[in-house]
Amino acid sequence: MAQYQPGQRWISDSEAELGLGTILAQDGRLLTVLYPATGETRQYAQRNAPLTRVRFTPGDEITHFEGWKLTVREVEENDGLLTYHGFTAQNEPRSLTEAELSNFIQFRLASDRLFAGQIDPLSWFSLRYHTLEHSSRLLQSSLWGLAGARTQPIPHQLHIARSVADRVAPRVLLADEVGLGKTIEAGLVIHRQLLNGRARRVLILVPENLQHQWLVEMRRRFNLEVALFDAERFAAIESGNPFEENQIALVSIEWLKHAERAQDAAFAAGWDLLVVDEAHHLVWHPENASPEYRLVEQLAEVIPGVLLLTATPEQLGQDSHFARLRLLDPSRFHDLEVFRAESAHYRPVAEAVQELLDHGTLSATAREAIHGFLGAEGDTLLTAVADGDEEARARLIRELLDRHGTGRVLFRNTRAAVKGFPERNLQAHALPLPDQYMDIGNSLYPETQYVPEDDNDRWWRHDPRVSWLIDTLKSLKKHKVLVICAHAETALDLEDALRLRSGIPSTVFHEGMSILERDRAAAYFADEEFGAQVLICSEIGSEGRNFQFSHNLVLFDLPAHPDLLEQRIGRLDRIGQRHTIQVHVPYLQDSMQERQFQWYHEALNAFLATSPTGNALQQRFAEQLHNGLMGGDEDEWKALLAEGQRTRETLETELHSGRDRLLELNSSGAGEGEALAEAILEQDDAFTLPIYMEELLNAFGIDSEDHSENALILRPSEKMLDAGFPLGSDEGVTITYDRNLALAREDMQFITWEHPMLQGGMDLVLSGSMGNTAVALIKNKALKPGTVLLELIYVSEAVAPRALQLSRFLPPVAIRCLLDANGNDLAARVAFETLNDQLESVPRGSANKFVQAQRDALAKLVVTGEGKALPRHTERVELARHQFIASMDEEIDRLTALQAVNPNVRDTEIDTLRQQRKDGMAYLDKASLRLEAIRVLVAG
Repeated sequence: MAQYQPGQRWISDSEAELGLGTILAQDGRLLTVLYPATGETRQYAQRNAPLTRVRFTPGDEITHFEGWKLTVREVEENDGLLTYHGFTAQNEPRSLTEAELSNFIQFRLASDRLFAGQIDPLSWFSLRYHTLEHSSRLLQSSLWGLAGARTQPIPHQLHIARSVADRVAPRVLLADEVGLGKTIEAGLVIHRQLLNGRARRVLILVPENLQHQWLVEMRRRFNLEVALFDAERFAAIESGNPFEENQIALVSIEWLKHAERAQDAAFAAGWDLLVVDEAHHLVWHPENASPEYRLVEQLAEVIPGVLLLTATPEQLGQDSHFARLRLLDPSRFHDLEVFRAESAHYRPVAEAVQELLDHGTLSATAREAIHGFLGAEGDTLLTAVADGDEEARARLIRELLDRHGTGRVLFRNTRAAVKGFPERNLQAHALPLPDQYMDIGNSLYPETQYVPEDDNDRWWRHDPRVSWLIDTLKSLKKHKVLVICAHAETALDLEDALRLRSGIPSTVFHEGMSILERDRAAAYFADEEFGAQVLICSEIGSEGRNFQFSHNLVLFDLPAHPDLLEQRIGRLDRIGQRHTIQVHVPYLQDSMQERQFQWYHEALNAFLATSPTGNALQQRFAEQLHNGLMGGDEDEWKALLAEGQRTRETLETELHSGRDRLLELNSSGAGEGEALAEAILEQDDAFTLPIYMEELLNAFGIDSEDHSENALILRPSEKMLDAGFPLGSDEGVTITYDRNLALAREDMQFITWEHPMLQGGMDLVLSGSMGNTAVALIKNKALKPGTVLLELIYVSEAVAPRALQLSRFLPPVAIRCLLDANGNDLAARVAFETLNDQLESVPRGSANKFVQAQRDALAKLVVTGEGKALPRHTERVELARHQFIASMDEEIDRLTALQAVNPNVRDTEIDTLRQQRKDGMAYLDKASLRLEAIRVLVAG
């Protein structure tokens, strides 16, 4: 008979929290299993399915799905399916098929294994207990999903990520100014939503030129496995929906808008979250919309959660800003004229908040604006604020934030509001135009057009920028220098020039290299002692990488667009940079390079400050700029520079006066982000993680050796326990627990509590039986030799879908009992670690003989232990119920009240919360206590 039959009940070895599974079908080599407790379905390869057959024996107590219990008397098997015969609690004879078993049944596998002689090493028992403790703590942590990213903990990013990720199906616009980390914010939201179960499948739409940057950012910063889809990959998957094979899909919007079959698959793939980068390029007018806009609009109609990443609204103009908002909620943002009127209504309130923040007091005009916004409710607060009540001031700002027109859907931070950026210093170097370039004509990149007569006539032998670069590098001998140029060929030639003409240690970084080669180049540059002094990047070097350990930037040439210039400088100009950025710009006189430099410096001021108006000015003066760069009249050029400067200053004044400080205050978190950042740094400094990691690695047979300061090399040993341990490489990996080192050395794995290696290792411990039995000798002179103690570890938990977040209220917690022969519980008097330090291992054969000799007495103590643990479990569940109800009711009441004054609160949000309250209570009613581990202790 086949091993698997539809209707049989099995449990997942790797995902025990799914509850009892039912075989639905076996199709060829595939096995489909439904887990009714959580509504999950899984498919496994039959040959190595991680499943254990659920088979009870006479004497076991089992539960019907309707709740009544049966004590098994005999087990009957017909056609591979089991029927249990026995007696109910009322001593009535009943029968129960395995298909009727409760999906929430828990198993006493620990005691079964102990009495069957399956006794584990003593160290494994400690590992299991510690894993339970850490797992429970992590599920309750406010840092879960935020602390594990390879990023500096930056307050405004953490605040936005937590605020957005903790919502049900968030639909928001992330519109921070350039350099403030919109991609990191989106990555944190994705990561936290995946970890807490609010999202399972994510579609990321980006412009084609940003695909690589997103791929690297998601994998390296967040350890997220992202599948990059293009026409070739999509066509290679012939059966089913190609998008359904991956949890996170990264797709070029240019490709998707033309691929009808891929669009159909995307609409049908069942995503939970849609992320769209560069959303300001989606063109919309009341009469018409671009194909890209319509595509995103249609996807946003079927995908519950939507994140739009865009330039700041002031840069876009109000019409374009409205176009983004209607993608998030077309029923709320349905009329452009109404939106304009609303925006005008909020401005006086924002100005009043600005006044309160700047001066601590309010003018009569500001008080009138707030009164018109909050009514009589605000008058009491205004009076208290006038009397100097700081708490009233904070509450007044909170009330205004809650009612702000777009405060729930729009997050925008500006450099003016977020502190911590370095200053910039420009060092310009005008160099003579060489004769060899005279015949080339006007070009930003003459070296790419120069045709040498022989190998001794290469462009870098004549170009004065190369000699200048060598001299500059020698003068900066003790400093790391990042050199960026537009083309990979230029970068490679510069490396040749430095090697042949100076011997200065250098390395290159360009798009033609594999990710591994780029990592090696970046690591060589980051190495303080033996690394390269200079890293020469093509334009791709200004995408996604963090080189802020350097503060010297050489722009060997200049890009054609100010946004690319800002990206280049942004590799070093980041929050946390401790030094003034030295921006070195060599350019050839009497050439297009000189005029491009003048445009960026004199008109845009792009070297010394961020240029939020750069794109607008580039478009406004496109024709005049082109003519000027190509060598137009000198006087006309000077006039253009002056007009560009005046226009920029006017636009910047408008932007500053139009800044919505109320919105910025909401986006920065008003202190909440700082608390999160401090907590993350405090967690980083603790030794708990390295201590536990060493315990885990030792148990699985992973060797570690020093690599360098704060870094280790992990390799599988000959005694490796489980080939499934997620080490990441069969040969070994280099790891660090140091955040700063991880930021500088992206070739190292940054180990945190959220890292897949650690989480995978913890899952291996808890999903199987590893360490759930042990026998030990206790060395304590106060105990009479031969005294027997029984240590029982129970887990109190509710099996429920992760999206319900019940682990916040009833996380799986270890309840420990330490029983003497009379059934007295000594756990409160003898801590786990205190006891553990007194134990010695017992040979497995001797341990088994002792257990069998004491079987009846131990079995009675197991029953006693459950009686001791059950009241504590019941108390936990009752407390969880009260906390869950209070939390859900508070949020439902808050949103209901807020909806009356802020239409951005959607009905679906409140309805979803009400349904979650109902579902959560049902799952808490089914919370159970199970025996997780058992250890027999004998005094010697």
